[in-house]
Amino acid sequence: MINWIQTPKNPDVAKYIDCYWFLERTDDSDSNPFPKLNPEPAGHLIIAASTQGYNYDIESDLKKGQGSHWLFPYSKTLQMDHTKGFSIIGIKFQVGALYLLGIEPKQPVVNEIVDTNISDFLCVKEGEQVLLLQQAKSDSEQLSLQLDDLFQSLFTAVKEDKHYVLTRKAIPLLATTPIAKLGELLHCSQRTLERSFLRVTGFTLKQCQSMNRLEAMLTYLYQREEHEINWTTVAHEFGFSDQPHLIRYLKSTLGVTPKEYAKNRDLTIDIYGGIESL
Repeated sequence: MINWIQTPKNPDVAKYIDCYWFLERTDDSDSNPFPKLNPEPAGHLIIAASTQGYNYDIESDLKKGQGSHWLFPYSKTLQMDHTKGFSIIGIKFQVGALYLLGIEPKQPVVNEIVDTNISDFLCVKEGEQVLLLQQAKSDSEQLSLQLDDLFQSLFTAVKEDKHYVLTRKAIPLLATTPIAKLGELLHCSQRTLERSFLRVTGFTLKQCQSMNRLEAMLTYLYQREEHEINWTTVAHEFGFSDQPHLIRYLKSTLGVTPKEYAKNRDLTIDIYGGIESL
């Protein structure tokens, strides 16, 4: 299996794209054939060969298709079918960035996977998608620069409205600031902030904060062996009132108890954005 992550080198592109990533899996790979993705407030563009199928399971709602597609921000755990080999390039956008692009369907859209033809919005001919996938296998740096060039032309026409500007100011504050105090810090009413945030991201401030907290917690757990994890400490560290509160949260969000997660480690935290666990 080949995988890598690169960040945009062009600062104008990095404002709207978090990273580029590539993942290739062969038919005989011994990696987890049904990995899961934890909830994610950022959207991904998946570039794939037109004949390559995809299969996502969102709480028993199966999403199937072929070729390139949008993996829009999702508040539910996704399970993927990786039983067959594949090669895909991913573009992970900054939270809220899809709102600016004028793509169809009109943004924000959440918890959906939608087929797309990247030639509709990028200067890439249909046959050139195959060349991008081939280059991803051999030269990640060069491909990243090429993607920078492609997306720079797309973002040149972008105009940030007041809702997007306010949302981008709020996002980095979610990790350290109580939501009730964000309006005061950003010199606007809490109601105005909530409306703008929902309009741009498709999520409430609380939903986004919860997803960010989950990713931070899963990263923390991933870096430790099962016997090293003290669940009372984890609950306190990540703002839960007690261990039962943490258990209920993980059960409702991921469908597993903390101990089940620690044993199975079946979430793909990176490669679609964080730390790889395929």
